[in-house]
Amino acid sequence: MADMDYEGCWNATLNRLRTDLGEEEFGGWFSDLKYLGAGENCVIIGVPSTFHRDKMKSRYQNAIKAGLKEIAGGEIALEFEITSGMGAETGPAAPQPATNGSAAGAGAVHREKSPVPEENTGPIPAIKPQKGKHPQMRDDYIFEKYIIGGNNNFAANAAIAISRNPGTAYNPFLIFGGVGLGKTHLMQAIGNYIYENSENKVICITSENFLNEYLQALSEAKMNVFKNRYRYTDVLLIDDIQFFQDKPGVQEELFHTFNTLLDAKKQLVFTCDRPVSELKKFSERLMSRFEQCLKADLQPPRYEERRAILKSTAENRGASIPDEVIDLVSKNISSNVRDLISALNTLIAYSELMGQSINMEIAQQRLRDMLVSSRQANLSIENITRVVAEYYNLTPNDLKGKKKTQNIVYPRQISMYIAREMTDYSTTEIGQAFGGRDHTTVMHSIEKIRVLLITDPALDSTIESLKRSIKEFSAKS
Repeated sequence: MADMDYEGCWNATLNRLRTDLGEEEFGGWFSDLKYLGAGENCVIIGVPSTFHRDKMKSRYQNAIKAGLKEIAGGEIALEFEITSGMGAETGPAAPQPATNGSAAGAGAVHREKSPVPEENTGPIPAIKPQKGKHPQMRDDYIFEKYIIGGNNNFAANAAIAISRNPGTAYNPFLIFGGVGLGKTHLMQAIGNYIYENSENKVICITSENFLNEYLQALSEAKMNVFKNRYRYTDVLLIDDIQFFQDKPGVQEELFHTFNTLLDAKKQLVFTCDRPVSELKKFSERLMSRFEQCLKADLQPPRYEERRAILKSTAENRGASIPDEVIDLVSKNISSNVRDLISALNTLIAYSELMGQSINMEIAQQRLRDMLVSSRQANLSIENITRVVAEYYNLTPNDLKGKKKTQNIVYPRQISMYIAREMTDYSTTEIGQAFGGRDHTTVMHSIEKIRVLLITDPALDSTIESLKRSIKEFSAKS
């Protein structure tokens, strides 16, 4: 291949990387590179410092080589030349060793061929850049604004440890729990901390957007660009992995991305609305990868934690909310953090727009619908047990008790199945409502009913009838 052909391959690779990385990251690391020439099956690139060279090797070399290979149709090696005076350094330069007796003076060049990735063996100078907001994450989703309590203590402490040392002991990490419990906040707090305090590349994406990018790359024959984007990042955060159910193509791609990043000791963090064991229509090998994650369960906050969340949020908003109103909301809305904050925002907005201080009368009036719907939601499992028990001529206590006779076990299993279908409660919460049973018992009951539904059409009719009765009963409660 002629020298000009090599330069064309280099320029085409840069154009692809600019699209893949974005202007900010591309400009920070690639604007000071210079094409110097070509050798036999290699290109020679000028870099301004040893620090810049080491960063290119550790972070971008694989992506560059993959791009060159795709464009040229064969392997092309990289050689880096460190040329002083080439341009402003992106970071502090490490001392340049003299080679073959030459001093590293003005205009000195040190060339190193790097056909394979290498790890830095010496310390990298600490850099604290002034960064703007990460384009994929909320800047208010930080640890300082995350209230830690008994419901999330383990998950929060694991997240903090991960943010300080990504890719080490607690990798990969999976946060699961019902809606509105702070999974996304905690995941993005990890990403924001790493982004602000290191040079690591962080990608944060919802499973839906990940799927959409995958489908677009397929349709445009740009799968290599897609793979390079996700397999050469330092931190990958994916929200709501349950969305990948029954989507084998993107599951296959995620499986390979998972392996690549884990082998490279890059940090992976996922969120899910249920335990991994409750995911359906996932490939066995991807399920096995999720099972190896450090898993942390978020539970609904207890009264003291709900109160702390409301007081902290009100203070951050500069809003004055009486303690008795905080107590009212804390005692009556226990479903999740999202509903708590929604109620508080309603009161703050009313106070700001109407120019009135919040008191108990205003709070009860403005939150009337929210308080009623919350009470109904909190009683949903109670309503389920009442309706099912009545249908089978039993009492709710029979379903929650310890008896294991067939006439009780079967309705109990149906109740658990319906509770999982009709509510956002986790299997752990359902087990607690049914006499303190563990989540594995609940999962076994749910799975047994699912199997029976396949072979017994009459059971499906019975369950649908029970669901309608439960809805009617809840509306009247």
